[in-house]
Amino acid sequence: MLFLVKKIMKTILVVDDVRAELLMISALLANAGFNVAKAETAEQAWKWLKNNPAPNLILLDIIMPGESGLDLCRKIRSHSEWEETPILFCSLKSENFDRFWALRQGGNEYITKPFAPQELVDTVVKHVK
Repeated sequence: MLFLVKKIMKTILVVDDVRAELLMISALLANAGFNVAKAETAEQAWKWLKNNPAPNLILLDIIMPGESGLDLCRKIRSHSEWEETPILFCSLKSENFDRFWALRQGGNEYITKPFAPQELVDTVVKHVK
């Protein structure tokens, strides 16, 4: 008897206000086999989170209009349904303080832009179970 096993795709929520970067990151992750949800603001991301099953990872930019990625991270971590969801920050901010502060807010990892595409994919894979 033959059993077909459906591969369950892992969902990554990518939040970045720069459309070109949002599309590029989304394409990289989609090509790596992930289902990708996109949001251009923290507010859009929050709405998506409230209306969909929890993603397997959230990739956040820091600097965005309105609410920052840091603000969104704190908000996410304050809700039990996402407190264990890995958060990967991906930002142009490259100072050690930026990295420290992002991780202090609840991020699991921090990548500085520009990044090598394989570095991003490898980091996501490392955190998605």
